[in-house]
Amino acid sequence: MIRCVLAYSGGLDTSVAIRWLGERYDAEVIALTVDLGASDRDLEATRAKALRTGAVDAVILDVKEEFVRDYVFPALQAGAIYEGEYPLATSLARPLIASKQVEVARKHGATAVAHGCTGKGNDQVRFDVVTAALAPDLRVIAPAREWGMSRDEEIEYANKHGIPVPVKKGSAYSIDQNLWGRSVECGILEDPWAAPPEDVYEWTVSPAICPDEPRLVEITFERGIPVALDGKAMGGVELVQTINQVAGAHGVGRIDHLENRLVGIKSREVYEAPAATVLHRAHQALEDMCLMKDQARFKARVAIEYADLVYNGLWFSPHRQDLAAYVASTQRWVSGTVRVKLFKGSCTVVGRRSEHSLYSFKLATYDKEDAFDQRAAEGFIKIWGLPIRVHAQVRSPETQPGAEGGK
Repeated sequence: MIRCVLAYSGGLDTSVAIRWLGERYDAEVIALTVDLGASDRDLEATRAKALRTGAVDAVILDVKEEFVRDYVFPALQAGAIYEGEYPLATSLARPLIASKQVEVARKHGATAVAHGCTGKGNDQVRFDVVTAALAPDLRVIAPAREWGMSRDEEIEYANKHGIPVPVKKGSAYSIDQNLWGRSVECGILEDPWAAPPEDVYEWTVSPAICPDEPRLVEITFERGIPVALDGKAMGGVELVQTINQVAGAHGVGRIDHLENRLVGIKSREVYEAPAATVLHRAHQALEDMCLMKDQARFKARVAIEYADLVYNGLWFSPHRQDLAAYVASTQRWVSGTVRVKLFKGSCTVVGRRSEHSLYSFKLATYDKEDAFDQRAAEGFIKIWGLPIRVHAQVRSPETQPGAEGGK
């Protein structure tokens, strides 16, 4: 007999996994459910269901504050958006869940952890690699990689053993959500030519029926972290939740992405991320004002690398931690307020201000207040263009090999 901590959502895979782990491994299963702010979950009902299904214990942890503080906002500071589209909601949640599995396993004397991820997705990598990084002695069991059941066969298994599951045969979508975003796949979405039907969306109103008047929102940042909305100071969780509601009501945050999974499969994913969309847009606008050109250009490269590391399950890698130190350094002066306009699915920056702004009106203006010495431009251009001028003199068309009279 082994004792195993299962990352338990109450969905089909993990509900079946409790019984299956007992049959296959003679396992005492401790079901761990972490609260990441998924609005559709009754956590006490989830706990009771785990116990009815056969878990020897069921643990619920509220990690919303930790999730936003230690995972979401650092990724926001980094500008981490996978392939320019996906703001990494599920990707950021998995390392936190896996780390809590390790904590619970240590506390309860478990020798194994388990998850409900399939062998085709990215989440299996995130769970397995985080466990390897934090507790390499713990065994990782992935029932969905082993049992070989299709989705409909899982439902049959659940019905046979009296396991209540929230889906039926032919259920349209597979959904994961937390404070930072909602991920939807399967069903008609597996056809990349098919437009997502409206029943895919829950957090965002269709732009076609959004209010006819735009909504202006002001977001205040301190060192790259959002701290206030419309002048009202807010904690991270409240701020994200509020922007999700406000931006979602104006249709902001819909993402239709054909992405490259780590395992080599292209997958069509639909995301809803109102707060992530707004905050990334506002944060970028503030960086544009407060960072020097070379900083901004290099940080954009770091953002791509950072996003790849998160997506690929390497949150606890030394490389990600090193990049995080660089990102934190870049955010020293990224403080100020950004105003965005939300209107029928669009999020547009319409104003920004900062005490640390590198924008100079006197240098930028063409009015009489202009302080830029335009006479200096002539000498600058001569020096800047010197290599081009030399190239043209030495390698003019008539001096190229093969040209008439050429050398």
